[in-house]
Amino acid sequence: MLPHHQKSLGRDWTTPWENLQRCCWNRHISSCMRWPGHYSRAPYPYFSSRHFSLNWRPPCLFESRSQFQYWNWRPENLSQTSLIHLSSYIMNSEGDEPSSKRRKHQGTIKRHWEYICNHNKEKMKILGDKNVDSKCEDSENKFDFSVMSYNILSQDLLEDNSHLYRHCRRPVLHWSFRFPNILKEIKHFDADVLCLQEVQEDHYGTEIRPSLESLGYHCEYKMRTGRKPDGCAICFKHSKFSLLSVNPVEFFRPDVPLLDRDNVGLVLLLQPRIPSTASPALCVANTHLLYNPRRGDIKLTQLAMLLAEISSVAHQKDGSFCPIVMCGDFNSVPGSPLYSFIKEGKLNYEGLAIGKVSGQEQSSRGQRILSIPIWPPNLGISQNCVYEVQQVPKVEKTDGDPTQTQLDKTEVLVTPEKLSSHLQHHFSLSSVYSHYFPDTGIPEVTTCHSRSAITVDYIFYSAEKEDVAEKPGAEVALVGGLKLLARLSLLTEQDLWTVNGLPNENNSSDHLPLLAKFRLEL
Repeated sequence: MLPHHQKSLGRDWTTPWENLQRCCWNRHISSCMRWPGHYSRAPYPYFSSRHFSLNWRPPCLFESRSQFQYWNWRPENLSQTSLIHLSSYIMNSEGDEPSSKRRKHQGTIKRHWEYICNHNKEKMKILGDKNVDSKCEDSENKFDFSVMSYNILSQDLLEDNSHLYRHCRRPVLHWSFRFPNILKEIKHFDADVLCLQEVQEDHYGTEIRPSLESLGYHCEYKMRTGRKPDGCAICFKHSKFSLLSVNPVEFFRPDVPLLDRDNVGLVLLLQPRIPSTASPALCVANTHLLYNPRRGDIKLTQLAMLLAEISSVAHQKDGSFCPIVMCGDFNSVPGSPLYSFIKEGKLNYEGLAIGKVSGQEQSSRGQRILSIPIWPPNLGISQNCVYEVQQVPKVEKTDGDPTQTQLDKTEVLVTPEKLSSHLQHHFSLSSVYSHYFPDTGIPEVTTCHSRSAITVDYIFYSAEKEDVAEKPGAEVALVGGLKLLARLSLLTEQDLWTVNGLPNENNSSDHLPLLAKFRLEL
């Protein structure tokens, strides 16, 4: 094995080249090289670009390619240097191609519309934009609108986490370069509703809000609590909606020790501008949940608080809910317990480790089991994700009223719940995206930087769910309060690295914008 005197680089380890040669005899090194930022969970060596030209390739020193793949690297046996870098993660994919990670300064990302036309409940078509009419089945009583969800990457957060953007050319990281690109994207897609995350407060006041207002948007903003410089914004076109109420949600609660983080949410109630006086309202929610992969308890509690606010805002007099669109960066991957809870409406978290809630990491850290219940009773939210204290709007906010909605909280009698590990919510929510390409099963990604390329951003909407096939990527929402008409296609990790990942010369966030077209049946 390798000599001792290892040196830690965060979660990874390093060892000298000569030691690696001596101790890995009959192991093939070059076939297992990775570049920084590529397959961050791979347990094989990569060579840091700080020490080599990106065009340099190590020689084939050994004969066997296959044996090295399964070599068990153990960090306690590595020795100190800054040349050979050994990752402590487990590799998710084999056959990686380091050449795809080399800097590319040219090229654009090509995305297309996938039109989804529901001819009947039994048949669904998912179509690309070639030779396809962009209009699905029409009807007289309908209201069509589009929604974009976009984490635009706060400049302060970019600079505080510069290690995530080592693959980028420095000029493309400047706000003066990034904002015109972001605004260009927003103009191009021309969505009726924008849900933006990581909106930096000073930029919002001086550039973002004035620019969007000039495009016909009304903007609402909720800054994170504490000293955090960014927040969430929901902007909508005056020509499509009027504002009924604004409902900010602060996830920080000084009286609840668990809730010591500064994340926020924002929930708007909008009225479609259509002649019909009987048209239902639309509830639009936006959030950016805690990143920390090891604090699934906080993530689930933040989500429960957001769902409780949505339940309060979207609740109608007849006991039903108006149509709902819930967007944001949920810092959770498809198939994780948190994601499944949103889509399925239920979660039994008994025995679930807090580090497994979001599915962001497969490491052994954060394996404390979730407590039952997760949050204390004084939070005022039940295990059904509704307020145990009823909130009744006292003064509603309109487009011309700058004051925020005032809420008069009235105590209601609530029967104490037995200690239960079952969470529930009352919405039927589907994801706009399938998260896998149907033909290949390759994952879609919504964010890509030097450390990872995964899906964490979503647009959920109220609809009934129906499976059209069993293979990955084929599950599509069909009918319900909202009908999905089209979505802007996502990309693979390989697609994004052909343009040097994110951000790049044409895409100025480390996230892709998500975009969907909906139909509200009247």
